Amino acid sequence: MIKSVLPLSLIIALRFFGLFLVLPVISVYAINLEGATPTLVGIVIGGYALTQMIFQVPFGIISDKLGRKGTIVIGLILFAIGSLICALSTDIYSLLFGRLLQGAGAIGAVVTATISDLVKEEQRAKAMATMGMFIGVAFAASMAMGPTIGAKFGVQTLFYITMFIAIGSIFVLLKMVPNPPHITHTYNKKVELGAVLGNINLIKMNITNFLQKGLMTFAFMIIPMVLTKTYGWQLSDLWQVYVPAMIFGFISMAPAAIIAEKKGKFREILIIGIIFFAVSYLIIGFSTSASIFVIGVVIFFIGFNMHEPIMQSLASKFAKVHQRGLVLGIFNSAGYLGTFLGGMIGGMFYQDVSLTTLAVVIAVVCVLWAILIITMHNPSKKKFAYLSLNEFHLENSGKLTHDAIDEWYINNTENIIAIKYDNEKISEEEIKNLLK
Repeated sequence: MIKSVLPLSLIIALRFFGLFLVLPVISVYAINLEGATPTLVGIVIGGYALTQMIFQVPFGIISDKLGRKGTIVIGLILFAIGSLICALSTDIYSLLFGRLLQGAGAIGAVVTATISDLVKEEQRAKAMATMGMFIGVAFAASMAMGPTIGAKFGVQTLFYITMFIAIGSIFVLLKMVPNPPHITHTYNKKVELGAVLGNINLIKMNITNFLQKGLMTFAFMIIPMVLTKTYGWQLSDLWQVYVPAMIFGFISMAPAAIIAEKKGKFREILIIGIIFFAVSYLIIGFSTSASIFVIGVVIFFIGFNMHEPIMQSLASKFAKVHQRGLVLGIFNSAGYLGTFLGGMIGGMFYQDVSLTTLAVVIAVVCVLWAILIITMHNPSKKKFAYLSLNEFHLENSGKLTHDAIDEWYINNTENIIAIKYDNEKISEEEIKNLLK
């Protein structure tokens, strides 16, 4: 598992690092470009998410049909070109175009699906948590490094860094990531879009990703602008808010991941994170000093980092093997739609509506969001049986219609049949007898 998960986690973490690196400072930088308005700045902040949203599902479907690695390479190339355009931009519109092109390399769902392909079901929770931890570390590091590098060498330098990161990720992918196994789905080959879109658990997860990412982008819209314009901070001072947020957020990640993955308390961790979001925005909205404002920001990132390591893992638990590319594509699209709208709406209302009013509205939304999650069941634990095709015969696969068997597929690379089942209703020995 380690040889396949670590390089893929590194790739997705580096890509997020490149995106996160500019977030702490991009609003202050973009507002000073030719043609800039608060609304356009908000769209620039969340612009990459618009094209991410549009291309997540197509990239996921293409990867299901044509292969994961090639799809990831195409996405990284687009991300590198978009980063170069951002670095060379001298006006708000060229910067916006570069951000949109960055987002067109929508490989998040493809990388997650690749990990799912390479890792057995019983190890997948650990693999997804590992990827989430890598993303969290990338997020934390970018919070500390972005303002420091941007202040010293210019924000354009941050975009050049993201370009080289994308190129380096291609090398990691081709040299270090094994090819996913060739899997044949001998039943229900057709992915039913209606069944995926109508899955109540996936609907709740998509809403959660939408709101979480939207609140994150809005936070990055207001944090540097409030600190520089209201409290007189300099760009080089922003590390004083992002470093504490990084440290406390990082500390919160491991306990949250362990409680969710090991104890099966995904729903409870989501609810606690939502409570942190509501409290943080109320503190931010009613703050009367920079110190109180910073405390609110730190609380927000504690909640955000509690969510981040478990989100992809939880969504994938509600997807069947042959649906992962589509399901994770839709899930990530919902998150990127939230990212885009969080930036755009933040830009539209920041000057016209008081921060206090916005904070109260967000707190009310969080209450409704928590109620929604309370009604969601934690995923039940299932087991997998891996049976050699040299011993067991596919001629009897028609008997695998037992209501205790969730799904099954053939791993042609390893010449095995993998069967996911509820061990409280059927035993592995009974499954073997069905196939003999």
